[in-house]
Amino acid sequence: MSSQCGKLYVVATPIGNLADFSFRAVDVLKEVDLIAAEDTRHVRMLLQHYGIANRLVSLHQHNEETASAGLLEKIRGGLDIALVSDAGTPLLSDPGMPLVRMAKDAGIEVSPIPGACALIAALSAAGLPVSRFIFEGFLPRTSSSRKTFFKERLNCESTWVFYESSHRILDALKDMSEILQADRQLVIAREITKLHETIVKRRLDEMLELVESDENMRKGEFVVIVEGAVIDKNNQALSAEHLSVLKILLNECSVKTAASLAAEITGAKKKVLYQAALEMMGKVKG
Repeated sequence: MSSQCGKLYVVATPIGNLADFSFRAVDVLKEVDLIAAEDTRHVRMLLQHYGIANRLVSLHQHNEETASAGLLEKIRGGLDIALVSDAGTPLLSDPGMPLVRMAKDAGIEVSPIPGACALIAALSAAGLPVSRFIFEGFLPRTSSSRKTFFKERLNCESTWVFYESSHRILDALKDMSEILQADRQLVIAREITKLHETIVKRRLDEMLELVESDENMRKGEFVVIVEGAVIDKNNQALSAEHLSVLKILLNECSVKTAASLAAEITGAKKKVLYQAALEMMGKVKG
C-alpha cells in the first residue's frame, strides 16, 4: 500500500445529548478531508454546533455499495475520510459496512473513534447480567416472524438485546408475551441521553401492562433487554413445548435422532427425551 494512501475513521456521534461527543471526535472531523454521513442534513447540525466546516457526502443504505467504491478510491488517492451515522456508532444497525469491509480488504487503515452507543448505554444501566449478551438489531416487522424469533430464543441463557421503533413496541411485547413466561425480566430503555430518557425494569407481564397504559412508553427510540432463560439442569420434567418439539421430530426421524435433536433445540436432557420418545412410539415394554 502506498505511503500516500489515506485513512478511514469510524466516528461515533451523540445519540441525543450533544455534549456526549469527545474532543478527539471533534478534532478528527475537523481534520479529515471528507465526512461520509448517513443524512447530511442531520449531521450538518452537529457540525455547526461544534464549528466544524467540512465537506459532507451522502452514504446511506440505498447508495452505499456504489458510493463506498468511490470513497475507497479517494482514500487510495491520499484523502482521509470520516464515516458517521445519524446517531451513535456506525454499523450498529446503521449503514457503513460495505465501506469498512472494502477498506479492510484493501489494506487501508481503519481507526475507530469511540463514543455513544445506545446498546452499550442501555446495558450499563439495565441491572441485568452483561457478562454474556447477544445483540439482535431490529426485530422482524411481522407478528408471525417475531413470534418465530422469540421461540428460537426461548432457551437462550445469555441476556439478549434488540432495537424497536415506537410504532411497533407494543405489538412486539404482545407477541413476546405469547411465547415467553410472564415472569421473565425485561428492561426498556427509551430516549437514552435525551430529555425524556426512561429506563424501566419489570416482569414481562408488568411491562406489557405499563406500555399499554402509558402513552409516553410508546414514544421515542427503544432498546429492549431480555433476561436470559434460567434452565434447571437437574429438572427431569419435560414441558409441553419440549414434548411438542419431540413429537414433530418423531414424524421425520428415528427415536434416537429425534431425542438428540430435541435436546439441542430445547436444552432438555437427551436421556429424558429419549425415554419420552419411546413412550410416544409405544415401544416401552411393560
